[in-house]
Amino acid sequence: MSAPDLPPKPQARADRVSLWRYLRLFRQDILSAQPARLYRAWMAEFRKPFFRSYLINQPALIDEVLKARPMDFPKSDRVGEGLRPLLGASVFLTNGAEWQRQRRIIDPAFEGGRLRDTFPAMWAAGEAAVARVAPGLREVEADMSHAAADVIFRTLFSIPIEDQIATEVFHQFRAYQRTQPILNAAAFLPLPKWMPRGHRAETRATAHAIRALITRLTAARMDQIAQGTAPDDLATKIMTTRDPETGACFSTEEMVDQVAIFFLAGHETSASALGWALYLLARYPEWQDHLAQEAEATLAQGPDFAVMGKLRLARDVFREALRLYPPVPMMVRETTAPECFRDRALPKGSQIVISPWHLHRHERLWDNPDGFDPGRWTTENGKTCLREAFIPFSTGTRVCTGAGFAMVEGPLLLAMLVRAFRFETVHDRAPVPVAYLTVRAKDGIWLTVRER
Repeated sequence: MSAPDLPPKPQARADRVSLWRYLRLFRQDILSAQPARLYRAWMAEFRKPFFRSYLINQPALIDEVLKARPMDFPKSDRVGEGLRPLLGASVFLTNGAEWQRQRRIIDPAFEGGRLRDTFPAMWAAGEAAVARVAPGLREVEADMSHAAADVIFRTLFSIPIEDQIATEVFHQFRAYQRTQPILNAAAFLPLPKWMPRGHRAETRATAHAIRALITRLTAARMDQIAQGTAPDDLATKIMTTRDPETGACFSTEEMVDQVAIFFLAGHETSASALGWALYLLARYPEWQDHLAQEAEATLAQGPDFAVMGKLRLARDVFREALRLYPPVPMMVRETTAPECFRDRALPKGSQIVISPWHLHRHERLWDNPDGFDPGRWTTENGKTCLREAFIPFSTGTRVCTGAGFAMVEGPLLLAMLVRAFRFETVHDRAPVPVAYLTVRAKDGIWLTVRER
């Protein structure tokens, strides 16, 4: 049912770009800075006078880095420098033994049974999102940011987005995500540690404000836990889980770091994917109509976790949005020893760039790589690529802890919204994808909303 025209993506640059032109483009948007050849290359070397990095698209190489030998390819500190003002020493940025310790405490909160426990809160957030959306011209990225933030606060701290502190965190984060890219120049330039990382003063101030608000929430929950009055939600589960090896729980400061990444990963990424999914459905109304029929038939039974097994098209549409517009477009690892990839020698300290943006649209892997086709996931090519070339949440031991959470939240909210409303594109307002903290639209995603 795919239409012949294709969803938008940034215009790739010529295959040869000078270093200084590349850096100027990079400061504007890392997606449009990339040369066109990366959509068909298995590996590309960026060997310039001041840095050396390698983008890998070959599934076997990605498996080597992320699955077979993840401890040999830790996250690059240069990437961490860009996000550390907000995320501190969160699980997203740590490596080695510290990362392993954090995952031992966090992972139990996101096991399958706990997802079922959070479902009523997700459903309530979906109902609230439907109630907030009014017919007319809407900037749906903002609506989806609101909805995803509501899900996080309800599931993590048992408070709705209307709570005063939750509202303040949400508005501060909206300001933050427009000023801080997911990668900065330090990811590609070997800057000495004494050199400034280029954080804007506004970005630093906003990060400080967000962390102060999260500290208030976390300290209050610590008091509730001590008094035996804490609700049984994700925050309580994480804050009371002891490391099975040391017996220690997270301190308040450590928990602030983790809450910051839960909010980033659970709010910012879901909002990005939901916004693009609504745009894609508006662009391809035949798919939207089929999803509305599925939602009407399924959601009428009410907030029962069993509905997730029946929202198959909602899942496939959300998955296709994650493929075309992966919220985190690039990940960077670093070699800890000399390596040899595809007969090329990689020195110690080389940057290994893994790009879901390019992998998910790779011309040698996917059928119709730039097309929107939720039906692809039932084809042999789609099933193969799902296993080997689809990594919106990363893969291997460092796969996002909340991947299962997102694959419940996204299809559920999408189904609830499409059941209630019809979304239509706006003439001459096609969104242009750019990379902020996540893949967002340069000027927002504007759609006309009508009641069904």
